[in-house]
Amino acid sequence: MLKNISLLNQNLYLTTVLIWLIVLSACQTTTQQPPLPTIVEARATVSPTATSQPTITPSQTNTPHSTETPASTETPLPENTATMLPTTTSTDTPQATATLPLDSIQITLNPITGGFSKPVYLTHADDQSGRLFVVEQAGRIVIIEDNIIRSTLFLDIVDIVGSSANEQGLLSMAFHPDYTNNGYLFVNYTNLEGHTVIAQYQVSAVDPNQADKDSEQILLTIPQPYGNHNGGQILFGPDGYLYVGMGDGGAANDPQNNAQDLERLLGKILRIDIDQATPYGVPDDNPFVSQTSARPEIWSYGWRNPWRISFDRLTGDMYIADVGQNQYEEIHVEEVGTSGGGNYGWRLMEGRHCFNPSSCDPDSLSLILPITEYDHDQGCSITGGYVYRGQKNLSLKGIYIYGDYCTGLIWGLRQEAGGVWSDVLLSSSNHTISSFGEDEDGELYLLDHQTGQVMMIK
Repeated sequence: MLKNISLLNQNLYLTTVLIWLIVLSACQTTTQQPPLPTIVEARATVSPTATSQPTITPSQTNTPHSTETPASTETPLPENTATMLPTTTSTDTPQATATLPLDSIQITLNPITGGFSKPVYLTHADDQSGRLFVVEQAGRIVIIEDNIIRSTLFLDIVDIVGSSANEQGLLSMAFHPDYTNNGYLFVNYTNLEGHTVIAQYQVSAVDPNQADKDSEQILLTIPQPYGNHNGGQILFGPDGYLYVGMGDGGAANDPQNNAQDLERLLGKILRIDIDQATPYGVPDDNPFVSQTSARPEIWSYGWRNPWRISFDRLTGDMYIADVGQNQYEEIHVEEVGTSGGGNYGWRLMEGRHCFNPSSCDPDSLSLILPITEYDHDQGCSITGGYVYRGQKNLSLKGIYIYGDYCTGLIWGLRQEAGGVWSDVLLSSSNHTISSFGEDEDGELYLLDHQTGQVMMIK
């Protein structure tokens, strides 16, 4: 009996277990869920910024300059040599820095130092020293180092410089391209007789902050018939030759017609070789070397009073500001690779306008007309500057900065896509702009002739 009961209980137990297994199996079949999705961090899809450049048009009607591209039978402008701002990139998203419309660009003038007596030029030695050299009209060269004026003069030749007339004096300087090795520097001044002198000096053997006054070697003396229109610019070109800007000799209206006379050095830009001969040589490819009726030093002619010449440190193009007579101030651009020999118009033309004679045909005379001009409602005497190649204001890249001595207006000139030139008023300053300057890094400066201030352009 007990055995039967036990067997019965066993059967009941097995039956119960079997029922529970069936139930559990059914439950698992009806409640099983799919696996959860794998969660991945979301990442935005970034499209590269378009690199197309905006269309730039010539300056607006509030710009005081004409923006036509002048016709030229001597040195035609390239159809498309616009200087575009470099493209900047990041490691995540490619970016493009578009050239800004010229009339949207602004500049500021930040005072660096002051106290100079009639400063007329500022330059550097390209020796990685960071020094700035300021030329004072009376005959002194002063060093600015770390924005501080050194008490010791770099060069003092006041005793041999004639500066009694407003446009006379020590007018500019240039360091030899190999200055760090040979220590040569060059100056352009009017002597006590009022004649132009181009001379070489050498830095002191014991003090890099002083030139040896007794080392002067006169390369060239050019007689001046009058006290004004002395030009005054000297600078080395990218070809290693020394360029000299000469005015027409002065008075008014070029009474001796010097600028058109190829047998005279007045009213010309000269190009000489100071390394191959004593006191200087003439490059074999100067345009008038083979003409017996022309001075071989002449590179170009038809200049009234070129007041500041500069080379674009990136392209090698030469920019020349020529002071006008009664009505027009003008800017010329001579593209790198030009063979020289161009006639830039004076006294036949003042700017784009016939002067003497009062009617003329510029095309038939093969004259090179200015890129831009402004009339005397905007100023009275142009001061040429530089194409900006610095880093402190990238919006200024490729823009030629120039101004007016009398009104203090400052303009920017730029060649746009398609070869069209445009310019715009950047600043209405109160400064008497005697010169602009450029440092080793391509940053630009303004000199105030009256107050003696030096300002950085930003």
